[in-house]
This record gives sequence, C-alpha cells and structure tokens, in this order.
Amino acid sequence: MNKIFNKEVNKNSIDKARDWVQILAKYRTPNLYRSIFELIITFIPFILIWALAWYCLSYSVWITLILSAFNSLFILRLFVIQHDCGHSSFFKSRAVSDWVGRFIGVLTITPYDVWRRTHSEHHSGAGNLGRQGMGDINTKTVSEYQALSQFQKFIYRLYRNPFVLFAIIPTYLFMLQNRLPLGLMNSGSRYWLSAMGTNLSIAIVLSTIYYFGGWAPVCLIFLPSTLLAATFGVWLFYVQHQFEDTHWDHEEEWDMHEAALEGSSHYDLPLVLHWFSANIGIHHIHHLYSRIPFYRLPQIVKDYPVLSENQRLSIYESFACVKLHLWDENDRKLISYKQFHRKYGKV
Repeated sequence: MNKIFNKEVNKNSIDKARDWVQILAKYRTPNLYRSIFELIITFIPFILIWALAWYCLSYSVWITLILSAFNSLFILRLFVIQHDCGHSSFFKSRAVSDWVGRFIGVLTITPYDVWRRTHSEHHSGAGNLGRQGMGDINTKTVSEYQALSQFQKFIYRLYRNPFVLFAIIPTYLFMLQNRLPLGLMNSGSRYWLSAMGTNLSIAIVLSTIYYFGGWAPVCLIFLPSTLLAATFGVWLFYVQHQFEDTHWDHEEEWDMHEAALEGSSHYDLPLVLHWFSANIGIHHIHHLYSRIPFYRLPQIVKDYPVLSENQRLSIYESFACVKLHLWDENDRKLISYKQFHRKYGKV
C-alpha cells in the first residue's frame, strides 16, 4: 500500500483513483458514540436557539431574525447528518440510519427516502454527461448550448443566473418540490409515503407552533432559518461540482472513481464553517468513498496530505464559480459566457 504514495501524483490516472478507494475503506466504520455525540451537539443547540428566538419575539424582532439566521447553520448541519444517514455512513444499522434520517427530514423539510434515492442517482452518475438528471445542477456543453433555440438559451441563462440559482431555486426545491416525490411519481408507494409522511409531520409541527404562538414564530423563525439553510445548501452543492477544472465525460469514457476524485472539489473552509457544514466541503473524498462518516474526513486529509491539494478551492476562488456556465469539451473545463463568445463567437 505504501508504494502508492511514493508514486508521483497523477491526476489523470484512473488506477490512482481506484487505489484510493481501497485505501479509504479503513475509515468507513462509524463510531456509535461519536455519531450520537455529533447528533446531540447539533440537535440540542438547534432546539435551544429556536426556543430563545421565540422568547425574544416579545422584545425584538431583529434579535429573533438574527437568532433565526444563526440557527440556519444548525439546520445545515442536521441536513448533512441526514445526508450521511442516507449513505449508511452514520450508523452501522441501516434501519437506525433510515429512521434518524426520516426524523431529521421533518426538521429540514426534506422527505428522506425520496431524497436518498435522488441523491444516489447523483452519486452514481456524477461527471457523466449522459446521465445528468435527478439531484444535479443542469449544465450544458458548448455544443448543446449552440444547438438550443434563442428562447431555450434564454431559459438556460435565466436558470444559471445567481439570483435564480441561489435564492429562487432553493425556495422552490425545499418549499414546493419536496412536497411531492417528483421524478419518482411512478416508482412505488415508498416514495409517496416518504413525501406525504414528511408533509404530515411538518404540518403537525407548524400547527402546534401556530397554536401556541400564532404566525410570528412561523414567519420570523421557521421560514428565515429554513430558507437561509436551503440557500447555503445549494451554494455548497454548486461549488462542490461547478468549478473550472471539474471533470465530465461521455458514457464511453466515463469512470466513476476518476469522476469522483477529479469532479468534486475540496472546499477549503475555515474550521468553524467546516464544523457547521459537517465537513461536506471535503467532497472529493466523500464522492470517492461515500460510506465514510463526515467526522472521519478531516483525519484522512491529515493522514494523506496529497488529497488535501486535490481540486482545492478557497472561499475567494469559489465566488468566481458563479460565472461558469458551460462545459467546453475541447479545453475540458467550465467556461463563462464571455469565454464562450470570445472563443466560438455569437451564436
């Protein structure tokens, strides 16, 4: 095994990516006590901040809104724990993972079984140009964009607009799309039960809140914290795969392991943001071996520094990613509309 690390790093080696899968397997086993601890230190503060924000409604709407905004970070962390449950990486027991994930799904207003299925589609086809769909951000190749009508180009550009992508779409996804098992409508009762069961649970929780507090806690605590967490989540998902040197291939050239390592970023966040995002920024390792609990990912980066540099993306660099919209198959990188027009002309 050690001889693998004596080799010069070759980012274009499929075998290298596959070698990493074997190496990372030793990190996959979750620690029950650590998982419970991580759940407690996320859920308890979430509840306490919710209660404090509610209490502050009698004194200051602004303090309530500030607390709601802060609590969105705990919702984000709960979502990543739910995410780990979906990968069976948080508990050894599949049943325990599923039921914890379903409970958290009420707090994140995300039907767990529906999300788990669509997210598995994302993992199984990440970086495959022929398998974009559920759980992905729509990305056109240059040739696909050139073939669109003017109206279709307008719709695509509207979709990729930062305000639409990070404000409107998160609201739509979490408030509307999650209420139905879209994409899985004819895939069996399991997904309908997941969506309707989550909806019913959310309705019970919000009705209870309304009964005791009226519309104020719903509008000033639930909505701001949930929508802000949704925006953070969509932003993280975007920069995890939408960066200049990401990796895409057609079906015949595509390799899952290479796409995982090269097509997912290492989002180099400050430690506090790594904590609130439950290390999801170490996304290249997660995609390469999704059964690893989030709390083991930093140790892997420490043990194998070569992985720390792979597809590394700083916060400052991540802001430039919003300008990238099209996959240039010739240069094998994401480009902006400005770069497209400069290279291919007005089309």
